[in-house]
Amino acid sequence: MSLSVAYNTARSSLQASQSQMAIVSRNTAGASDPGYSRKIGVLVTSGGAARVTVLRASDRALLNKMLETTSDAAMQKSLLEGLQRLGQTIGDPELDESPAARVGALTNALQQYANSPDDNVLARGFVKAAADLATSLNQATVSISAIRQETQSQIADSVARINDILTKFKAANDEVMSGSALGRDVSDALDARDYLIAQLSEEIGVTVVPRADNDIALYTDSGVPLFDRLPRTVTYETGIGLEPGKPGGAILIDDIPVTGGSSPMPLSSGSLVGLVKLRDEIAVDYQRQLDELARGLIEAFKETDQVGSGKPDMAGVFTYIGGPDLLAAAAPTPEGFAARIRVNVAIDPTKSPDGAYEKIRDGGINGPEYGYGDGTASFSGRLYQLAGVLQGDRSFDPSLGLGGTMTLQDFASSSAGWIEAKRQDASQQVAYQETLLAQASDALSNATDVNMDDETALMLQLEKSYAASAKLISVINQMLQTLLSAVS
Repeated sequence: MSLSVAYNTARSSLQASQSQMAIVSRNTAGASDPGYSRKIGVLVTSGGAARVTVLRASDRALLNKMLETTSDAAMQKSLLEGLQRLGQTIGDPELDESPAARVGALTNALQQYANSPDDNVLARGFVKAAADLATSLNQATVSISAIRQETQSQIADSVARINDILTKFKAANDEVMSGSALGRDVSDALDARDYLIAQLSEEIGVTVVPRADNDIALYTDSGVPLFDRLPRTVTYETGIGLEPGKPGGAILIDDIPVTGGSSPMPLSSGSLVGLVKLRDEIAVDYQRQLDELARGLIEAFKETDQVGSGKPDMAGVFTYIGGPDLLAAAAPTPEGFAARIRVNVAIDPTKSPDGAYEKIRDGGINGPEYGYGDGTASFSGRLYQLAGVLQGDRSFDPSLGLGGTMTLQDFASSSAGWIEAKRQDASQQVAYQETLLAQASDALSNATDVNMDDETALMLQLEKSYAASAKLISVINQMLQTLLSAVS
């Protein structure tokens, strides 16, 4: 081998070692960055010289699994957070603040009053229990509405984040494609692109489709295009008012609804799905349960015509805004009805000059035709009748998922149990999905992340190679000097 060939070989080796050492330093600097993937310097021989090509550690199958579990975990987390807020409106059924406990307190107060119908202190206690129950239903409805409005804002924020990520993704994807076409190192751009996909998967389920020229297309988990050369527009129907018991506006991608009953290709994962499910399904169903409870209370304490004059049944102890006519038996319970229930002022002298506690015992809230009493203060027949009705089975809407026939107390307790069961199930799902996500992240991390021990060992190896190449160049230099000295 001539000295010039040996020199060129040593010089090429020195440059290759320098490039590889730079890559190792780059890996070391990016080790703490969650979006960084390990870079690999591959030696490529071209024209008798060695050069370094930068590759990026990646595993598409593991990345797809991590994206899937990220979306599932995000959906369950948003659902759990909403259920926890709804659970706060119910409280502990064993405490005095939940609707179920209020029904129990009302039953006890009525029973005590029936045992001593001439005791106004017990009558006042019953009125207070009734007012507390009505107030708890009113406040629960207000809280549900507030939670739905808050969820509405979170949905709008999520849609805004999705559009922002898609805009950034286009810039990252364009950089990858142009860099690949020009033969530049695009490994950092690939990291940025994958990091944006990971962020997007928290908001919405994503399917990644690789294409030619290092391009990729993004679709929702239901198959609706999110990005194909250009980002698709994700919009939110904010013009639709959020009415009690009614679903809110749908999410649309290129004017295709991806949430709601009219969606041909509904989303199935992502934080956005959990928020919409909370707003349009769980909160709506819970509101309907409270509405049915309020209707049941009004009907349980209704007054009927006692003289045969043919007058209709009317609301008694409990009435509602728009009463005192009872709702038609075949008519559905109005949405948000629990916000309208009130204690009739006719039984509370502190609320109305014409109010009297005796009207609880004797009836006549709606006129003399509705009177039950016999004219004595010891009359208790009406009170025992109300207690029997309150504790007896009655029919409820079976579509609410709590059963068709039960007492008001059991219905209120079942409603509280329904929310708690939903919360527990979401909590278990969060724990399960987080375990899957941790396993998927660890697997991807093992395949793509920087291992400092490996990088240190590689750096030592490259330093030895660099030193050997430098030594060879030094020897060649000495030989050339000796040769020149001999010729001169």
